[in-house]
Amino acid sequence: MPRDTLTGSRIREKRIAQGMRQSELAKIAGISASYLNLIEHNRRRIGGKLLLEIADALSVEPTHLTEGAGAALIAGLREAASDLPDAGAELDRTDEFAGRFPGWADLLVATRARVQQLERSVEVLNDRMTHDPQLAASLHEMLSTVTAIRSAASILAEPGDIDQEWQTRFHRNIYEDSGRLAETSRGLVTYLEADNAQATETGTPQEELDTALEAAGHHVPELETDPDTAAALARLGKGMSGTARALLRPWLERYADDARALPIDVLRPAIKRHGPDPVALARDLRAEPARIMRRLAAMPDDILPNPVGLAICDGSGVLSYRKPLPDFPMPRFGAACPLWPLYKALNRPHVVLTAPLVQAGRANAVIWADAQATLTGGLAVNADPLYESHMMVRLAPPDRGDSTPPAEVGASCRICSRSACPGRREPSILSSR
Repeated sequence: MPRDTLTGSRIREKRIAQGMRQSELAKIAGISASYLNLIEHNRRRIGGKLLLEIADALSVEPTHLTEGAGAALIAGLREAASDLPDAGAELDRTDEFAGRFPGWADLLVATRARVQQLERSVEVLNDRMTHDPQLAASLHEMLSTVTAIRSAASILAEPGDIDQEWQTRFHRNIYEDSGRLAETSRGLVTYLEADNAQATETGTPQEELDTALEAAGHHVPELETDPDTAAALARLGKGMSGTARALLRPWLERYADDARALPIDVLRPAIKRHGPDPVALARDLRAEPARIMRRLAAMPDDILPNPVGLAICDGSGVLSYRKPLPDFPMPRFGAACPLWPLYKALNRPHVVLTAPLVQAGRANAVIWADAQATLTGGLAVNADPLYESHMMVRLAPPDRGDSTPPAEVGASCRICSRSACPGRREPSILSSR
């Protein structure tokens, strides 16, 4: 069922949740109870003044009744359904489920994310059990020592008398072997505890980095005035694994470089003049558009009330940085949509590509994307250059002065409903039934 035809269901759910009778709401809205009943069963459309009055009576924003759940929640539910395709989840009613039961929907998405984290942790531990040389050597040493102790003990346990000299020798061997076994066990426990102290529940270093940056709001106040990254690394890297901290360190160094080149005091008046437009800001401040995009993604709410999203990938297309928007979710795992300007920019380095976009299933949210691919790793001399692509996304301004219809893209192929897509690499769970 289309999202805009579920307004009545959302009104009904909100009314019941507040313990309000249908006749009471109808009286406040100035309509008959029978007409409200038709609206709540999606048999009559609603809009304008009547929608505003009902929203006011229910103490909710009108958009909560007309738009329902966000794109990120819908995408999360579809991903959960893709994990168990044989379960028979009603994919055509995903929007209705999220709109009527947002709490349960959030719980389902969070539980699915937790299950994924645990599965990856098991995979990591299984791989470690199979390939960790120190663990294998320690276990082999322990098994050999236990076998030696058991062998000596079995001889002593045999019936009959044993010469006192041999008995003393066996006792000494058992004592020495048990000491060696205890030492090996302590070493193994120390090794495992030291490694576990660095491990987190997120599963991979990139996930740890994403989680830390999301918790910080992608803004590092101490680096805005001091380029020394030590304090920021200590704060944001607390509890991280060594590998994740190795990813965080260059991110902080780049942040400090960007903040030094484009201080907040310089950006604030420029943003007031041009808004979050990286092209206009780049011309005004004579800065690289990709750097402008990174700085805009790091701005606090008091400077940029409407946040922007940002995706960065290398030449292989793997996302090394992601800051999604509610209306433009980005896959946390796996590959993103190949139709994003992020990837098109890799074919036209240094050129800024701008385009209106709309994600499949979010026809009411037009997104404006700016993308640019730039050199990474410095100037290439007698070698093929390496490029890194940036794509900043924001809600399209109503007066964008561009009549180009928005291009339909997805988040990832598995949960994209677009049919006959030239960039599809795997079937969608939304069209497999």
